[in-house]
Amino acid sequence: MNVSMIGLDIAKNVFQVHGEDASGRAVVQKRLSRGKMVDFFSKLPPCVVALEACGTSHYWGRTLRALGHEVRLIPAGYVKPFVRRNKTDARDAAAICVAARQSDIRPVAVKSEEQQALRGVERSRDLLVKQRTQLTNHLRAMMAEFGVIAAQGVKGLAALAGRLSSSDPGVPDILVEPLRALARQIEALSREIDALEERIVAEARSNPQMRRLSTVPGVGYLTAHAIVAAIGDGRQFSSARGFAAWAGLTPREQSSAGKRRHKGVSRQGEGRLRKLFALGAATVMRSARAKPERATAWRRGILARRPMKVAVLAQAAKTARIAWAVLVSGEPYLPLAPTRQSHASRSLATAP
Repeated sequence: MNVSMIGLDIAKNVFQVHGEDASGRAVVQKRLSRGKMVDFFSKLPPCVVALEACGTSHYWGRTLRALGHEVRLIPAGYVKPFVRRNKTDARDAAAICVAARQSDIRPVAVKSEEQQALRGVERSRDLLVKQRTQLTNHLRAMMAEFGVIAAQGVKGLAALAGRLSSSDPGVPDILVEPLRALARQIEALSREIDALEERIVAEARSNPQMRRLSTVPGVGYLTAHAIVAAIGDGRQFSSARGFAAWAGLTPREQSSAGKRRHKGVSRQGEGRLRKLFALGAATVMRSARAKPERATAWRRGILARRPMKVAVLAQAAKTARIAWAVLVSGEPYLPLAPTRQSHASRSLATAP
């Protein structure tokens, strides 16, 4: 079987194979069960295997690489335009094969087990934070319906929990115990979140790359951990702008007939990193507005020209580019000197 490229549509238990030779002619179309995947690909000579990038694609990417194949993970959005007419597993596999042959489509890097594990820790913490927020909002809303109001933040939540434990909770007796149960869940979630955060910070402090990234203004241990977990050494990106675009921090463009129109950031790509960069940038820009004498000329200038939210996103994009440069270069972050600046430093300083 002379197969040069295979488009593989993966699922939980059923997998569709579409193989083509060097001329693009289909030579194999096969449906496999999960248990037969390794046996089938172990008998094939080394070839290019393309898959849609998804949750389980990194596992299969590592497995197929171990069998000697070249693996390309294609973003699902780039595969969809090549699906002809009705959607089936066979046509999806054929579309993956066509997309993988396009020279201008950049594949997704296959993540290592360590990277996936680190990202799993982050996603677990994020889920617990969301659950705590939902429970907190519900508790506040239920008590507000009976006129029991508390300030925002941890202190206000503690006041509500204390009110529920008192002899006068301020709500009907039938509702007291359910709300106490919510308060107990919130407290338990807070302990678990703190424990996961301590674990992430400890990992970041022990990792040289993360520790170096955490010295960049607007990048703390959580953001440094997220960057390394997401992109490893970052060398899959050819430039700092490529990384910022992947994080969704470059302008969304709609241009035609020589007219360029930019409509805010694209918000495409890695949403978690974009959120962390924005949060860190907000802290940096608030500090610059409160103490302009300590801020850089670039920050003072953009705060004078643009609204605060625009300035924050501009700083977030700048932070992302600096973080990529620090990660790839392997050198520590050095603040820009007022007089002497290297060419590379000036490029980063003037990046949008």
